[in-house]
Amino acid sequence: MIDHLRLQDVMIIPQTHELFEDGLALYRTRLDKAYSLTDCMSMSICRRLGVAVVLTHDRNFQQESFSILR
Repeated sequence: MIDHLRLQDVMIIPQTHELFEDGLALYRTRLDKAYSLTDCMSMSICRRLGVAVVLTHDRNFQQESFSILR
């Protein structure tokens, strides 16, 4: 699967210590929500890249002011 993605026009972002820390910081500030650490890391990446519209069924992104494609 990953080899197929690498042949497409897909940006693969490697896990880094900084990304983990950014995601963990957001996760810790949203303990009242049902966010996963993976969600928080994805949201951090989107913010870094200036992505405001995401393709997901996860309403957590909408709670964080992202627009969801339908």
